[in-house]
Amino acid sequence: MSDAFSTMEVDTGETHIFARVSGSGPPLLLLHGFPQTHLMWRDVAPTLARHFTVICADLRGYGQSGCPASSDDHAPYAKRAMAQDMMRLMASLGHDRFAVAGHDRGGRVAYRLALDHPDRITRLAVLDVVPTAMAWDRADARLALAFWPWSLLAQPEPLPERLIAGAPDAVIADAVSQWGSDSAAFPPEIIAAYTDALRDPAHIHAICEEYRAAATIDREHDAADQEAGRRIACPTLVLWSARGGLAHWYADDGGPLDLWRGWSQDVCGKPISAGHFFAEEAPDETATALRNFFRD
Repeated sequence: MSDAFSTMEVDTGETHIFARVSGSGPPLLLLHGFPQTHLMWRDVAPTLARHFTVICADLRGYGQSGCPASSDDHAPYAKRAMAQDMMRLMASLGHDRFAVAGHDRGGRVAYRLALDHPDRITRLAVLDVVPTAMAWDRADARLALAFWPWSLLAQPEPLPERLIAGAPDAVIADAVSQWGSDSAAFPPEIIAAYTDALRDPAHIHAICEEYRAAATIDREHDAADQEAGRRIACPTLVLWSARGGLAHWYADDGGPLDLWRGWSQDVCGKPISAGHFFAEEAPDETATALRNFFRD
């Protein structure tokens, strides 16, 4: 990250959250996906920091954030709990209302923030995701083979933990080669940082717990929202990879925009000309789309 970004650790009561902060203007929280950390925003955040106060955080269980103990129902790694961390982080920085953008796993935390705390979220951007319950309900061989962490990491412990611990470098290499479209976007120091984050047993277990939560309690939370008619109240930007599964898997449902219109009252969006990791592969296009949306 740019030297302009200061670092901090915030105690949220249940764990600690690591974050980097820079810029001035309206607050904008950026959340990463798997197998990344806040470093995925390294080429996007400095551009956004010219217009916003940008906060790049590591989710609980990821990067340099803490790994609280889990439970049989995986609730400590539900997106609801992870969203609560972010509420406390932003409150500690004096931001009662803020915008949020999340990629992949971070996108799931981001939309949970908007559902659970509608008075606190001004705008929402979700990057290369559809709602968790919808993804599971429509899961087929394409999802199982392309995004293997969904099913593999959700298996009971210790199998996925042992597999990741045995070859964290292979996890990163597979993700970059299978989901990305430009290996040059991942210099050696970034690959090393992502790999190191997968070497710690506590973080490995936490990440698996997060995937187990997505397969169980997160789906229950989504289903309860749908049954109650709860919708995302703030304007919502949907960005997806023009070269990934979201570009064609859900064509019969009208594509990602139509799926999100079932959850949000005000949706816009477009594909980005890169792979799943488009914030790293196409940072200028990604930053421009986010800047234009959040400045409206």
